[in-house]
Amino acid sequence: MKKIILTVSTTLLLCLQVFSQAPKGNLFIIGGGHKSDDLMKQLIAVSQIHPSDYIAILPMSTSEPDTAYFYIKQDFSRVCSNQVVNFNFTKNNINKKSWLDSVQHAKLIFITGGDQSRFMEIALHTPIQNAIQTAYKNGATVAGTSAGAAMMSHYMITGNQLLGDTNYESTFSKLWYKNIEFKEGLSLIDSAIIDMHFVARSRYNRLLTAIASFPTLPCIGIDEGTAIIVHGNTVKVVGASQVIVFTKPVHLQVTKNGFIKFDDIKMSIYTEGDSFQLK
Repeated sequence: MKKIILTVSTTLLLCLQVFSQAPKGNLFIIGGGHKSDDLMKQLIAVSQIHPSDYIAILPMSTSEPDTAYFYIKQDFSRVCSNQVVNFNFTKNNINKKSWLDSVQHAKLIFITGGDQSRFMEIALHTPIQNAIQTAYKNGATVAGTSAGAAMMSHYMITGNQLLGDTNYESTFSKLWYKNIEFKEGLSLIDSAIIDMHFVARSRYNRLLTAIASFPTLPCIGIDEGTAIIVHGNTVKVVGASQVIVFTKPVHLQVTKNGFIKFDDIKMSIYTEGDSFQLK
């Protein structure tokens, strides 16, 4: 049985998106599922948008962007009267200046659900990602649900398994080392990994697999109808359900057949009104 020493290489550290100063904005990260009017009202309050401000919708995660825009516009219409604008970027218009300027100057940006990899295939290392990061740095609130939640972090869970039966499943049937696929996300958070639909889809195995790859990072599972609000290093929980956080696996090892094992791990469960800190 060989003990695996898990470190973050210098190369990976250099790949992280580092802000020269702490972002002034907020992240409002929803675990998917039904977004109650109360949750949407809290999003509006956090973003501090004025009646004259518009809300920028980015629906590129889904194959039906017009439908996603229609429903999120309805959600916003019940809690505010602000203009809700659809910016469905494709690979053919990633340099559309008028749209990029609108995203960069929006007080509230909302990323819909779908497939996080689909979104990042369009946005990664493009002016779209830069516009989102700049808006956040300058004080905007960036919100996302489901796929829009997963892509907030630098190390983005795709949901795909890499070993054994690689058909997509809501959770993982085995706790195998390196069974989880990560891709680069928007890098709005580089100090945590985000998972969504967490309690509803019993994704504990998936997040335990993730922390085996990145044992120094808190792994945050957000349930449906629930959100975390990130401002600086402070995380606040709002919504109807729970947020589960895994940290600090002790004596992490991998067996010769690839199973993960450790002596202990810290697991915290938070509900609405609770707060915790990131590094």
